Amino acid sequence: MGSIWAAELIVLSSDRSPGYSEAAQTIASEWMRSGPDKPEVQVLYLTDPGALESPQLGTAKTIVTLGSEALSRLLLRDLRTPVIAALIPRAGFERVLRDLPKRPIAPVAALYLEQPFPRQIELLRLALPEAKKVGVLWGMESGLQAGNLLSSLNARGLEMVSGYVGGTVNLFIGLKAVLDGTDVLLAVPDPQVYNGSSISNVLLATYRARVPVVAFSPAYVRAGALLSLHSTPRQIGVQAAAMAKVQWTAAGSVSSQYPADYTVVLNEHVARSLGLSLDEAALSERLRRWEKRQ
Repeated sequence: MGSIWAAELIVLSSDRSPGYSEAAQTIASEWMRSGPDKPEVQVLYLTDPGALESPQLGTAKTIVTLGSEALSRLLLRDLRTPVIAALIPRAGFERVLRDLPKRPIAPVAALYLEQPFPRQIELLRLALPEAKKVGVLWGMESGLQAGNLLSSLNARGLEMVSGYVGGTVNLFIGLKAVLDGTDVLLAVPDPQVYNGSSISNVLLATYRARVPVVAFSPAYVRAGALLSLHSTPRQIGVQAAAMAKVQWTAAGSVSSQYPADYTVVLNEHVARSLGLSLDEAALSERLRRWEKRQ
């Protein structure tokens, strides 16, 4: 990637997991692909010794962070460098900004991890046209988005059945409240609700209740969700690099945005077990055609 002393774009990743690493390397390659005169990019990981003490964090023209930990720890340094935060849910991004001791000096924009609600709802409508009641499990962070989802669902003639996890309400109680009388469970990113220790219990309960799950990660589809609507690390990396280029040039600052490109993944076994005849490619194509008309 070139010497760190020449870098004008820095990518700061929360860890070296495959998804984060792929997004980081995509940003770097997209940036360098613009031409030989493009200033160089440096990829740093929080696990690198002294990563947060690098003087280049203060001299780079733009920093892209991957994950909430990288963003929160970077902003505590109170730098004057514009930041683009990627691979972070909207609720997590807003929480990081809310918890800062003071407002950041430089502009901070996000490329949200999750898909916009209208896109998610249209996929639900295409895959499950008979579904009228959409169940959602909220945590304390994601619950701040409940009003937005409710408005989007009501605009399409759908109802929202909410369950909450946190405080005195555990996962089992929240999940039971959602599964009673709902047609589909829409998974919304929130580590308090969906994490390595909870996802198998959620998917097992929904499978027994014959309630399909539309998730935000292909890993959940492999584990038993019906569908996933998500953006791959490469898709996120391409868009984050484009945002960084706008920020770096004289075109001005960028605003927070949802992923522009996305991927639909189907679990055919789960679909058959639910008596559904679905085609992954057809669903993706119909969703893209709908979006072009909006």
